[in-house]
Amino acid sequence: MRLVLLGPPGAGKGTQAKRLAERYGIPHIASGDLFREDLAKGTDLGRVAKAFMDRGDLVPDDVTVAMVVVGLSKADRGFILDGFPRTIAQAEALERELEGHGTPLDAVLAFVLDDETAVKRIAGRRTCPNCQRTYNVELNPPRVPGRCEVCGHELVQRADDNEATVRRRLEVYQESTAPLLKFYSERGLLREIDADGTEDEVTRRSLEALGDLSEKT
Repeated sequence: MRLVLLGPPGAGKGTQAKRLAERYGIPHIASGDLFREDLAKGTDLGRVAKAFMDRGDLVPDDVTVAMVVVGLSKADRGFILDGFPRTIAQAEALERELEGHGTPLDAVLAFVLDDETAVKRIAGRRTCPNCQRTYNVELNPPRVPGRCEVCGHELVQRADDNEATVRRRLEVYQESTAPLLKFYSERGLLREIDADGTEDEVTRRSLEALGDLSEKT
């Protein structure tokens, strides 16, 4: 099964991608994770991508496409793409790449969430740099404000999680990524998912939307 997951920041694409990857036994390829991995390794590509991400801007197509193509080369049993494509140009590049190998997409899940809910989810997110536990100051606050419940370490906010950057990321999504809904709808691949709910509820909706493709796994 070959899937693309779309949706605004805060829609929970990453969480659902991991759950679906485990359910179907296929790799979860997240462009953001790939960029951060490159940054951790000190590559030039990672540093360039991080600069754009911290501002809430899209990483240039040539950088993103190059990274994802490498990831796809390792996914011979199918994949779930999370965070890519984000523009029509990227979608067309992906389409050419997959069709050239005779492995077109099976479906595109579009997670739908209103802007204010997205802002509340992301701007309120805090992470423990020690044990990686995540919290939300409004939706899932730690018992002691600013402190991890597991190890007691001080919680931090990612540079691209502040409210101003989140709102900019939402604007970028509407301008550049939302047109992909039409692109994939015209190809008969789009399946919209209500992302306002618990993780389990959204997972159930996603599995129901993919029910007819289960035999591909």
